[in-house]
Parts: sequence; structure tokens; C-alpha cells
Amino acid sequence: MELEAVRTFAAVAEAGQFRKAAVDLAVTQQAVSKRVAALERDLGVRLFTRTPRGAELTIDGQAFLPHARELLNAAERAIASVRPGRRPLRVDIIASRGAASGLMRGFHRAHPEIDLDVVMLLEIESAVAAVLSGEIDASFRAVAAPGRPLPEDIESVRVLDEPLQLLTGPDHALAGAESVTLAELAGHRIWMPGIVPGTEWAAYYEDLVAEFGLTIEATGPNFGSDALLDTIADTPALATFMSERTFPQLPLGGAPDARAAGHGLRRIPVTGPTPVYPHSLLWRRDNPHPALATLRAHLAATSPGGDTTGTWVPGWVTPR
Repeated sequence: MELEAVRTFAAVAEAGQFRKAAVDLAVTQQAVSKRVAALERDLGVRLFTRTPRGAELTIDGQAFLPHARELLNAAERAIASVRPGRRPLRVDIIASRGAASGLMRGFHRAHPEIDLDVVMLLEIESAVAAVLSGEIDASFRAVAAPGRPLPEDIESVRVLDEPLQLLTGPDHALAGAESVTLAELAGHRIWMPGIVPGTEWAAYYEDLVAEFGLTIEATGPNFGSDALLDTIADTPALATFMSERTFPQLPLGGAPDARAAGHGLRRIPVTGPTPVYPHSLLWRRDNPHPALATLRAHLAATSPGGDTTGTWVPGWVTPR
């Protein structure tokens, strides 16, 4: 059943005349007659009786009219669900606890009128494919890992450099330090079970290990952040890297925190240089969603400047 024929039928029923319906639809009266005739053939019934006053619905036409209107409304809802500006802005933030989530919460506070659809995709390949297909409008990633350049249709901009800090339990050898250098971390066991081989963050930590001679272990199952923090708090030999925004409630510089969040952890700045995790926003160049431009403008206005003095990122990271 052709929707244009159904729409034409509804217009004639509303106008009561083929001629007036043709004017309303901006087509010829002949086109209106052909569309209605084709619909009548599809249905096997007559929908209108022509009279001196115009066109009157037959009994079958009266029965079909409410269903025709329902079909047209359903079609409009279907189109609106994917029409830029009429559907939510879909953004991938990788994980619920992290900088990308914080950036999007800040955007939502600044623009509560914009509907958001937040998703979490693990692998960069999945995120790039979803951006290219239009399944999502944007994704936060560290791009682009060695050997995996972004497709030409994808644009990216670096929006945040997030300093990594050392997280230790109260009995760790470095727990009382005000800060530590990367050189001082050589020989200490850093445990990060959340590293997934093949991801861009795995490539980031591989380069960090190679450049500064660190020991990062990704052994064991990843039971989530709470289990990681429990283990770090209770194991003096282990520490982990945590990004600055993940647990901002913990104290800096090794000061006691009255067992903050029940863990008694220490959050220690890393220097000489400070490793920063780069967050970039990815989107398709021809994406027309108006809220995407608003998001990019918001991130440009709220992101820190481009001074990278005293920081470290891998050489493959998109420049600021």
C-alpha cells in the first residue's frame, strides 16, 4: 500500500472534493484521481461516490478512514524518530564512571532542553562503525591507535587531557608521598585488570610501560571498580592508576581520608612528566544533527587550553 495514495485519500476525505485536495497537496487533480483509483484497486473496494457537490465517502471509505489516519500518524512518528533535530542526540561515553560521562553530564546541565541518548560501546571499531552508520552521533575516544587511522568521513577533536594519578592503600610504600615521578614508580606493581587487549586504552598503557619502564599487570578477572579498590586498599604491594575525575572525593598527596568511601585509599599526583589520558570527540563529517554542533561548541568553551607542558601522551594521539 502506497503511503502517498493513503495520504491523498485522507486529503480528499478532509476536503470533500478531488479538486480542493489537489490544491492542498500541490498536485494535479488527475494525479489525485489516479492515486485514489490505485488505492481502490489495492483494497478491492470503492472509497468515494462522486456527487454534484464533490466526493462522499462510501461505507467502506468511512471504515477505512480512521485506519488511514493511523497509518499516516505512524509514518510521521517513524520519520521523526530518525530526523535530525527531532530525535535525541546519541553519544557513546565508553563507561558510566569516567571523564566522558562527566563531560556529558556537564553538557546536559548546560542544555537541559536537548534530548540525549547515552550508550556505552567497548571497542573503538564498534564506535567508529556506529558513527559511520548513523547509529550514534558521536563518541569519546583516545584516537587513533597505531595502525588504525580513522576513516576519512570521521572527524575528531581533542577535548580533554585527564591526568592520571596513583591510587594506593594506606600501607603502600608510597602512601605518604605528596607526589611521585614516573621514574620512582619503576619496580612497583601497578594492577589494572580493566585493560582490554586491542583497545585504544591498552595501546596507551603499552606505550607508557615501554617509555618509562613501568610494570603494569592486567591479570585476573575484572570484577569492577569496587572490587579493584578493595584489593588495592588491602594489598600493600599493589597500586593502580586512576584518572583524576574518577574519584575526586579522595584526598590528594597521601593525606589520611578517614577511610573515604570505606577504602582508606590515597590519591597521589604523578609528575616528571604527568601522564594524561586524551579524550577526543569523534563524529561523521556530514552529520546534520543540530545538537551535535551545540555539543562541540560546549566542549570547545569548557575544555582547558592546549598547554601540554610537563605532560605525556603517546605519539599517535591526535594533537591539540
